[in-house]
Amino acid sequence: MKKIYLYDTTLRDGAQTEGISYSVNDKILIAKKLDELGMDFIEGGWPGSNPKDLEFFKKIKSVKFKNSKIVAFGSTRRKNKRASSDPILKALVESKVKHVTIFGKSWDLHVRDVLKVALKDNLEMITDTIRFLRSKNITVFFDAEHFFDGYKHNPEYALDTIIAAQEAGAQSIILCDTNGGTLTSQIIKIIGEVTPHIRKNLGIHVHNDAGMAVANTIAAVEAGCTHVQGTINGYGERCGNADLCAVIACLKLKLNINCISDRNLRELTEVSRYVSEVSNMKHLDNQPFVGNSAFAHKAGVHINAMLKNTFTYEHIKPDRVGNKRRFLASELSGKTSILFKAKELSFDLNKDDRHTKNLHKLIQRLEYEGYQFEAAQASFELLIKKALKKYKKFFELDGFRVIVEKRQDDTLISEATVKIKVNNISEHTAAEGDGPVNALDSALRKALQDFYPTLGKMHLSDFKVRVLDSKAGTAAKVRVFIESQDEKSSWWTVGVSENIIEASWQALVDSIEYKLLKEKEADKN
Repeated sequence: MKKIYLYDTTLRDGAQTEGISYSVNDKILIAKKLDELGMDFIEGGWPGSNPKDLEFFKKIKSVKFKNSKIVAFGSTRRKNKRASSDPILKALVESKVKHVTIFGKSWDLHVRDVLKVALKDNLEMITDTIRFLRSKNITVFFDAEHFFDGYKHNPEYALDTIIAAQEAGAQSIILCDTNGGTLTSQIIKIIGEVTPHIRKNLGIHVHNDAGMAVANTIAAVEAGCTHVQGTINGYGERCGNADLCAVIACLKLKLNINCISDRNLRELTEVSRYVSEVSNMKHLDNQPFVGNSAFAHKAGVHINAMLKNTFTYEHIKPDRVGNKRRFLASELSGKTSILFKAKELSFDLNKDDRHTKNLHKLIQRLEYEGYQFEAAQASFELLIKKALKKYKKFFELDGFRVIVEKRQDDTLISEATVKIKVNNISEHTAAEGDGPVNALDSALRKALQDFYPTLGKMHLSDFKVRVLDSKAGTAAKVRVFIESQDEKSSWWTVGVSENIIEASWQALVDSIEYKLLKEKEADKN
């Protein structure tokens, strides 16, 4: 098969995601990470549209890339203006890039209703724009916007637009499903009808409005497309673009197309999470290949089978894409997950062991009360060690108090007081915080700081509350999840109570005890 060119548009199309706003530095950081992954082309933005993208293209010149070429994005020239005098095309030339992607209208509906020009004038706009950029020794990719919708309504004209781009000198013709509503069978059929007319590389750019972006992209490659566009994590306007994480994994592992190296493929999960972090977006647990739950097993039957043969419930080995297998503890997983976790902790148990039976009953009871350990593995590890009498407390609580005060100027002040004992030494501290939980966290760690200095390197990074029975109103139980992290890792803990402060306290204590336990085990090793 011909080489497949990977083209990433996270910095432009992905930046149109609701909730994402990249700084210039963000875009540079992501571009460097994409280069490390082995991306062929990175679309940096539209230098003629905003000052931020202009600055990006100025600064990116000083960055050395090993694998990737930076691409600028723009549109065909304006109507009633020559390409040589169009300010947007002038900005593309001045960006000094060697590759430019130009989008042009291929759906007659858009030509008439949006551009408001004659169909032949649109063809002239495409031709004039590409010829001008080629005269500047710039390689041009032509994005045929709305191509599939245009082809469905007026196949002759849609074909005329990409032939015009081809004759004008475009290196690649990219067929776009801009509205994201085309079915996979239609993608295959239309590409098959177009292919005989195109001598250049054919590409694919699809959106996910019908939930088919990845499938349509893979089908397009199988139909002959060699230029593949998408975004990391499927970011993009409305429902997003084709998720390049899934596309790359499918190309490499399902179609045996060597689009990136095996080594780089093992960085896929890390790149996905890095981009979500820089984008300030939650990384989706159920994201194929790279999600935290992509190789997580909860049902007891599944876990039992997995321990015998991992291919029973996994279509690939998770380490091939840099992910990890997880067995989740819950009332559904039976004793198998307990045995697996115990083995991880170096405890030799079997199904008939009384400790196993007692642990199973304990987990069932706690989950009935509202606990959920599959999302709080740190609390689950502590639970096992405590149940097996293999755990010694790091401190004892004498008591705590939390006060929330609203003052006349409408400011809210939260203050927490904590009394603890460490090795029979009492400590009494107080701290203020942005809220009662933050204050309680600060007071507890302040009380323990002199005894356990490493706590200064951890902090609370996320806090989630779930009401377990809304019908009970203010008397309902709540489940609190807390994520904590240090310079090495992050972990989740859980607490449940009718009192949100008590539930938060449980999760906070587990979080700190887990940190101290790991430090102690590391010192032993």
